[in-house]
Amino acid sequence: MLILLDTHALIWLDQDDPALGSEARKRADLALQQSKLAVSAISFWETAMLVAKGRLTMTLPATAWRRDLLGLGLVEIPVDGEIGIAAAQIDLHDDPADRLIVATAQLKGATLLTADQSLLQWDNTLVRFDARR
Repeated sequence: MLILLDTHALIWLDQDDPALGSEARKRADLALQQSKLAVSAISFWETAMLVAKGRLTMTLPATAWRRDLLGLGLVEIPVDGEIGIAAAQIDLHDDPADRLIVATAQLKGATLLTADQSLLQWDNTLVRFDARR
């Protein structure tokens, strides 16, 4: 099954952050080996914004970081019109990045790997796995 990383899970995985649980890491590593580990393109924007605001430090510029991750086999899913429309129709809080990531997971039939409590507790059929586990 396709695993879609929430933005923080992508960062945790890349930075070998212990916040990413061992089971989540195993699932992500296996998905990567099977070319089934994905990220919404919006996560690269979200990460670049965190860097620009000084809330995240990275050793590489965002463009090089993205290129390296894609080179390792991470699948980037573009935000297209179908995803945009689905995101607008989701009964979820107003964070546009979260809406786009959730819509991407739903439309692609992916499991969302996230530690976002609002997404984990959201009453919906979204398949998700707690990234802290």
